[in-house]
Order: sequence, then structure tokens, then C-alpha cells
Amino acid sequence: MTNFVLIHGAYQGGWIWREIVSRLRAKGHNVFAPSLDGCGERKGAMRPGITTETHGAEIAELLFYEGLEKAVLVGTSSGGMVMAAACEQAPERVERIVFADALALMDGEKIRDIVKRPASVEGDVAIGPTREDAAGRLFKDLPADVRDWAADRVTMHPRACFYEPVKLPTFWSKPWQAAVLYCSNAPNPGEPHIRRSQEALGASWHVLETDHYPMLSKPDELTEIILNG
Repeated sequence: MTNFVLIHGAYQGGWIWREIVSRLRAKGHNVFAPSLDGCGERKGAMRPGITTETHGAEIAELLFYEGLEKAVLVGTSSGGMVMAAACEQAPERVERIVFADALALMDGEKIRDIVKRPASVEGDVAIGPTREDAAGRLFKDLPADVRDWAADRVTMHPRACFYEPVKLPTFWSKPWQAAVLYCSNAPNPGEPHIRRSQEALGASWHVLETDHYPMLSKPDELTEIILNG
């Protein structure tokens, strides 16, 4: 049995991992897919001060309070940076990491350096898409029932996670056991960014011909990558 922690990206919650959670648990693994502060069903907690580092601290605390050792962390989209922040804070509890079409910023970079398109709604505290934008752009390539299910669940995301530089003084200098997935139909983060992280980590390299949400479009294939790296 392996301990898996699945970390969602912007505008999402733990719900995005539903298909992966069921597959991993069916194989007998211990799986956590929390919604981060201000996200998903925790949207009512949105407030100033939520950052990539505070989200990372949540994951580090989950590892501690659940007593998880040799955990496999999986981060998608902006969740890649939350995963890196958690690794900074609890490296002794992490055995392997998986970047699933995820952002992987160097210390001092910010998401807006890579993903420049403004969100449909840009507020002082949170940003995000409208439901119409989520259905018509973010999830447009998914089957209609999955597209609508996902669009109904999108929420705003803390603005600071996009606009504040990440703090990763040690992450990139450690010898992580890592896998990196590139989704070839996704415009962002894009192959050069994802290839950079793969080269920096000396990670295994995987490609799926799908959009930015492989946990919804290719759950079997993504599960295999998560299991075997």
C-alpha cells in the first residue's frame, strides 16, 4: 500500500481527482485529495493572505497529522507549485513526486511569468473563470457530461498564488525521484516549461495526447503514470 496525496490546480478542488482516487483505492492504496484553503467546497474561506506557501503548508501538515511516510505527491497545473512548497517543508515524508502537466517554477518566479492570459474575473483577493468560460474554454474538449459536471464545480482561486513569486530556496537542489507528464493538446504551461522541469529534476518523461485535465480525459493512463512513474 502506498500513500498518495493528489494536489489540485487553480479553480479546482479535490473533486477534480474523483476518477483517479477511485482507481487508486481500488488497487488498495491510501489516497488523499484535499481541497485547498479557499478552493472547492472551502470557497467560503477565501480571504487575503492565501499563497502558494500557505497551501504548501496545508499539505505538509496533512502529511504530519495523518502520519504519512514515503508519500507520493501528485500535483497538476498550479498544484505543481503547491507540491514543491510542501516538499520544501516536509521533505522527509516524501518518497516520489509527479508533475501532471503542472507548473514548476524556479525560486522567485511567479505563475503570471508563464501563464499571462488574465482570468475572466480578476478581483483584489481572488481570480477565476465564469462558468461559461470554464465550459467553453477550459473544459471544451471533454465529453459534454464531464464538461458540465466540471464547469458546475469551478471556483475562484487566491490571487496571490498567481501574482506573488514562489519561495523555493532548496527544492530544485534536492535529488527527488520524479515523473513529469506533458499534455500535448494543452496551451499552458506548454512543452518548453514542462521540459525544463523534467531536465532540472532528471525525471522520467511522459506525454499524453490530451488537454490540461488528464484526470478527466485520460484517467486510466494518468493512473498508470502515477503508479509507476
